Amino acid sequence: MKAELGYCSLLLLLLTVDVWGQQSRPRPRPKPPTTRRPPKKEPEPKEPTDFPPVIIGPPSSFPDCPRECLCPPSFPNALYCENRNLRKVPVIPPRTHYLYLQNNYIDSVTADPFNNATELKWVNLGNNRIRSIEKQVFQKLPNLLHLYMQRNLLKEVPSNLPAGLEQLRLSRNQISKIAPGAFNKMKDLALLDLHHNRISDSNLAKNIFKDLKNLVQLNLAHNILRKMPANIPNSISQLFLDKNNIEEIPQNYFKDFTNLAFVRLNYNQLTDKGLPKMVFNISTLLDLHLAHNNLTSVPLFNSHLEHLHLNNNNIESINGTEICPFTLSEDVNDPDHVPRLRYLRLDGNHLTPPIPLDVIMCFRHLHSIVI
Repeated sequence: MKAELGYCSLLLLLLTVDVWGQQSRPRPRPKPPTTRRPPKKEPEPKEPTDFPPVIIGPPSSFPDCPRECLCPPSFPNALYCENRNLRKVPVIPPRTHYLYLQNNYIDSVTADPFNNATELKWVNLGNNRIRSIEKQVFQKLPNLLHLYMQRNLLKEVPSNLPAGLEQLRLSRNQISKIAPGAFNKMKDLALLDLHHNRISDSNLAKNIFKDLKNLVQLNLAHNILRKMPANIPNSISQLFLDKNNIEEIPQNYFKDFTNLAFVRLNYNQLTDKGLPKMVFNISTLLDLHLAHNNLTSVPLFNSHLEHLHLNNNNIESINGTEICPFTLSEDVNDPDHVPRLRYLRLDGNHLTPPIPLDVIMCFRHLHSIVI
């Protein structure tokens, strides 16, 4: 019996020591989670994979003709590279006068392809993805007359433009910057198209247009102007300012314009208060657009005006006696006195037929009036 008790005591002691030893043993600390380095990104392909492949044309009879372009024997001075899915400008042969590169995927224009293209007169780079142009490009093109770069991604007017340009089309870009002197010495420029950009009043320096002595058409429509642009050359014939935020026209703004024939101010914020009484009394003006503004009355105009668009304003009445450009005391048979208005649009206002008789009596050449 005593032996059994001794055996049990020994067993109990061994179990106690074993448990104590397990408790006093330090537990291994869990290893911190390993941070995996992100896998190296593969460099993006130079040409986005969603672009279609470049179209290679058939061999040409001209050994200097780029394979991605067309060089017709009947027009040896032209290089046709449009609609070819190009990513860059090919090397331009020296004989080229007319270069067509529209509707491609070009994102930058560098100087090297133009090294020998000094005879270029016409360049069309419209509808590409151009964001940058090397300054040296235009230094190599002293004879360039027409430059088309509409529908690209430019944020400013290119610098160092050729002084001899006659047409410059930069519409539908993202231009919000025009550097002072951007049009310096461009006395031959006849057409400047900047519509559908992001040009504000602060982007137009006071004398930005002063050197454009022969400018015929200036298109600043679809921008964010609040004021009429200053110091426009008095040679201008067509002024387009639709879709801006213009609220008023300064007194005598058009006074020195000697050739102004077409003025478009549709979709602005013009009110009667913002139009000086005789601001449109311009003898050369033929076509005036003031649709989609906030006018409540018909503005006065010169007897030479032929087309007047006043639709979608807030006009409630029209008084022919007030707006008639001549008085009964004047000779109605004198062609210089009889108003030449032929088309008058007044729909979208608060007017109801019939047309007042005094309007019909004054404007005897009216062919169409929409009310």
